[in-house]
Formats: sequence, structure tokens, C-alpha cells
Amino acid sequence: MDDEEARTRLLDAAEALFYAHGIQAVGMDRIRAESGVPLKRLYRVFPAKEALVTAYLERRDQRWTAGLRDAVTGATDPVGAVFAWLAGWFSEPDFRGCAFLNAFGELGAGPAGVLDVVRRHKAGLRALLGEVAGPGREDLADQLLILVEGATVVAALDPGPEPAQRAGEVARRLVSAARP
Repeated sequence: MDDEEARTRLLDAAEALFYAHGIQAVGMDRIRAESGVPLKRLYRVFPAKEALVTAYLERRDQRWTAGLRDAVTGATDPVGAVFAWLAGWFSEPDFRGCAFLNAFGELGAGPAGVLDVVRRHKAGLRALLGEVAGPGREDLADQLLILVEGATVVAALDPGPEPAQRAGEVARRLVSAARP
């Protein structure tokens, strides 16, 4: 096994375990056992747990954001596409809310590398929603962000498509009211 395969296996195990059980509840020994990566190689690839958590969140951000971007690109109703995509995500059997808010809730303002990834993810989401809202519609983008985040938190407590559908209805009203 080379370092790249070890990295992939470690990230796969970390993502499944951190998302399902929490970052602090999962130790490096459990990650090693689940991934099948020897301890020496684990610490060569990720010298500290913070490095593994940061890499897990960065990879999740790339996949999550790409999925949402694909859903809205070319959509005739990009705002509706956002909330339809969320409804599908909220209905996944392993849905546990926003990994970034979960990490921030667990770890607070530290470690700095993790907080940086969380902030970049939320800034990227806000930017994507700004594209969806359209030029000069920063207020609408901010409102959409609040709806997305609120629906995600509600769905974490009660998974299923309903929170996204309800937030999508409010988003459609905001878009209609904001039209010149």
C-alpha cells in the first residue's frame, strides 16, 4: 500500500466515523482499525488528528459543493434546484446534518485549521448562493443561506425532505418579492 492509497483509506474511514459518531468520540486507533492502514503509515500520512480532520472536511467540502453546483448549473429554476438537492441529501439514510457545523459545534474556535475549513466552506456556500441569486442580489443570497442552514439544522433533528421543501417554499416567495 502506497501513501496515496493509505490517504484515501484513512479519509474514507474518517469521514464515515467522524460524521456518524463525532470527531472527539473517534480515536486514531479506531480510524486505523477501520481503514486497515498500519499505525506507522497513518502517522506518516497524517502526523496529527487535526491534520486528518482538516483533510476530511476539505474533501467533504469539495464533494458536497460540487454536488450542489452540479444541481444548479443550467437549471431553469436554480433556487428550486438548491432546495430539491437538499431534500435528496436530507433523505439519505446516513444523513447527520452539516459536517461543518457539527465539527464547529464539537471543537469551537480551535483547532485553527479546522475552523478555517469550516469558514471557507460556509463562504463558498454563500458565494454559490450569490450566483444563484444573481448579480447585485447580496441580500437575497444572505437570506437563501439562512434558509439552507436552517433547513439543514431542522433536518438533522428530523431527517427527510420536508425541511428543504418548506425552506424552498419560503425561498420562492423571497425570489418573487425581490423581482423588480
